[in-house]
Amino acid sequence: MAKEAHITKFDSREFVAVDPSKCNGCGICEYVCSLEKSEGQWNPLTSRIRVLRLNPLLNVAMACRFCKDARCVRACPEKALVQSGANGVLIVDERKCKGCDWCVQACPHGGIALHPDKGFVVACDLCGGEPKCIGFCPEEALELVSDDDAADGMWNAAIEKLPSEIERLANVVRKREWSRILAEAEERALRTSGKLEEIKRREHSVKKG
Repeated sequence: MAKEAHITKFDSREFVAVDPSKCNGCGICEYVCSLEKSEGQWNPLTSRIRVLRLNPLLNVAMACRFCKDARCVRACPEKALVQSGANGVLIVDERKCKGCDWCVQACPHGGIALHPDKGFVVACDLCGGEPKCIGFCPEEALELVSDDDAADGMWNAAIEKLPSEIERLANVVRKREWSRILAEAEERALRTSGKLEEIKRREHSVKKG
């Protein structure tokens, strides 16, 4: 018999969504998240947001969507997951969580993961309302949205653009317009290095404080 839906009412709902047409897979979001959540350690494996690099033309960052019918909550055999009534943020009872990863498998958005060292699951908590991943994304590919249609719309739009983007790149290569490709790559590299410097300054400030 199928489990009953676990519908939770929230006062508000916002979650981090990605525009795949902008995401270049740099991983800055993973590093700044791990720095924020793991006591100053740069370890993307502890990040609450994960970058999925599907191919050079399609990269996506995935985070918890705080679903109203949360499959992860329903799947947990230990009842270790509950949601905040204010915004749906997942609250993990670390004493109950056995690391079985049923919740990870149940999530349709890739938004929950096992901590590699501590053995319990972790998920985005919006950094108290100001997600660091959004502020440090060099391509401005991340934003807060309030419903699944908005997030899915960005995915669908990016997928629709793929054929034209492939054709554009094919023409650039065919014509050997290497300077154009290198210029685009240099611009991305400069934006990424700039954000890395911001993260380093922030880390230094935290350590001094």
